[in-house]
Formats: sequence, structure tokens, C-alpha cells
Amino acid sequence: MPIFMDRHDVSEEVTAVHVAQLHQEDLKIEHKFNCKGLTYWFDEKRKMAFCLVEAPNEQAVHDMHDHAHGELPHRIIEVDENVVESFLGRIEDPEMNEITNLKVIDDSAFRVIMVLEYKRRYLNKSNENLNLVNNFINLSVNLIENFDGRVVKQNSNKLLVSFTSVSKAVNCAREIQLKFEKFILNFDKLDLSLKISLCGGVPVTNNKGFFEDSIKFAERICNTIEGKIIISSEVKELFDNENLESFNINNFTQTLSPSDEKFLNLLLDYTEQVWNKTDLKIDDFSSHLGFSKSQLYRKMIALTNKSTNTFIKEYRLKKALRLLNKQEGNISEIAFETGFNSPTYFSKCFKETYGILPSNYSKESA
Repeated sequence: MPIFMDRHDVSEEVTAVHVAQLHQEDLKIEHKFNCKGLTYWFDEKRKMAFCLVEAPNEQAVHDMHDHAHGELPHRIIEVDENVVESFLGRIEDPEMNEITNLKVIDDSAFRVIMVLEYKRRYLNKSNENLNLVNNFINLSVNLIENFDGRVVKQNSNKLLVSFTSVSKAVNCAREIQLKFEKFILNFDKLDLSLKISLCGGVPVTNNKGFFEDSIKFAERICNTIEGKIIISSEVKELFDNENLESFNINNFTQTLSPSDEKFLNLLLDYTEQVWNKTDLKIDDFSSHLGFSKSQLYRKMIALTNKSTNTFIKEYRLKKALRLLNKQEGNISEIAFETGFNSPTYFSKCFKETYGILPSNYSKESA
């Protein structure tokens, strides 16, 4: 049977004991709805509870809660148990030291999501040393485990990581970046940079995906914002609260303000709608985002170190690179599909950005 996770937004009066009692009521009658309650998480601070239930469908989960105690979930999504364990560390109740009639689990599902992306500017094979890159990725994984992080997903140039502790997440990012800076000093010709982003979140929101909001925002930060370690305003606040007498986080991170985060999401939401339109103009961005041209330019430079024109161009080139990797269309088709007016101009921009003509890159990738 499929597995579902639901989210309950509870009142201020609800405690971990109350949630444990509700969970016990579920277990008493779960068989009537062909359900099996696997475990739950409760966040006292945020007043959220998340139940993990094996069930035939969403309605069965809803009906079980309704019949057991009437506390209905605000959201139910289907999840993969392996993904749940990767992010949250378990898919069943944790072991308890004390044996009691009521098993009280005071364990938050809030996690700090880290994205690490290793980037090469140039795509020429002569400029890459995959063994060196892989060695540092392996070093990063070891450091993450030392700071109690969990690697959720890994590919050739990116890591997606989950942390329970905000302080450990931030300190891990700092340690990885310091190790990386020492690493590249030994290889002058190594064309490689590292960016790390950190943001917080919970597993179930209004979207369908597990930790979808957090992952999407962490990737947006990593792909867009200028800086080596970029953290969300929430992570900054939580870190400061945990480290009142510790070092200043601003010395080694780029911290986003709530207004920066709002701007970034508006910018990328709009860009995702219009990026491939060949008649796209800066005025369109100014009008949609509510900025004058000069205001927009200053905001873009401050956050991304790119003008709006450069930002759009590079966004399109990344899309084109994915199409080339998938071998979907010839150079001309990809140029027009990604919003360039001319295949010649597209090839020129591609070469300036990646150090190789798209036609040559396509042959090397074939």
C-alpha cells in the first residue's frame, strides 16, 4: 500500500502529550480503515504535527482521523518511505528509554535544507579533472556526516542535504567552504567554484512534493544569489538565537532579508513564465515586479551581481545546456526554443559563457 504524510496545524494549547494521545486514538481504530499509523512528528514551537500512515488512499487517512478524534489534517500527500527516511531519519517511532503506557514523541520535522553546487565555468574537457572534483565531493560527504547531516541526493556536481540542527548546518557549510578554498589553492588550473545555500522548512506544505518549497527555494538561492554561502532569513534568525555569544555569521555568509526573499521568488516565478519569449524586454520585468528600470538594476546587481539582461541570457543558456545534454533538437532549434533571436548570437553567447561552441559541445556529449 502507498504511504501518506499529513500535516496538522494545531492550536497554542496543544502539547506533545496531547498529540501522543491523539495518535493512540488513531491506532485503536486504524484497522477499520485499512490503515497503519507508522509514526509522527510534533513541533512544539511551530505547532505542527505530521503523521506518517500506510493507507489505501488519502480519504482513508482523512476518515481514520475523523473517526478517531475529529482532528482533521490540513494537507495530505503521498510520499516515498526512502525519501522520508533520508530527510527525517526514520519511518517508525523512535526508541524510548522509558516504558510507559503513552509514547510521547517530541520530535520536530523541521529541517535545514542545504544545497551544494560545484560549478565549472568552462565545459571543455581539457579544463576538467573529474577525479579531483569527485575527491572533494567525497570529502564534503564525510564532513556532512561529521556534522550529523544526511545526504538526500547526490550527482556529479550537486548535493542535497538535510540537517536537524541549524548550528551544525551553518558550521558544516563554513567548514566545507574553508576546505574548498584550501583545496583549489593546490590546483591553479582547476576551473571550479562552490556555492552553498541553506534554508529551513517542513515536509508538507500546500505543494504536492515532500519538502518541495524548501528544496525549490534553496536551489533558487544557490543558482541566483551572489555569494559563497547564502542563508535564508529564517536560518539566520535561528542560528543567532542558538549562538548568542558565538562568532558573527555575517563574516562568512550572505544573508537574505525577507524582502530579498520575496523579490527573488517574484523574479523567478515570472522568469519561469516568460524566459523563452524572444520579444521579452526589461520593461516587462520592471512592470511585473513593480520597480523602475534603475531600481530593478540596482536590486539585481546587489543580489545577483548581474544586470537583468545578463540574468535572462544566462538563464536561457542554462536551459539550452540541458537541451544539448538531452540531445533534443539541433543548434538552431535550441536557439529559438530558448528565446534567442539568432542561432549565431546564441552560439556566440554560449562560447563566451562556457568556453566552447554549442556545436562542438554537442559532438563531445554525443
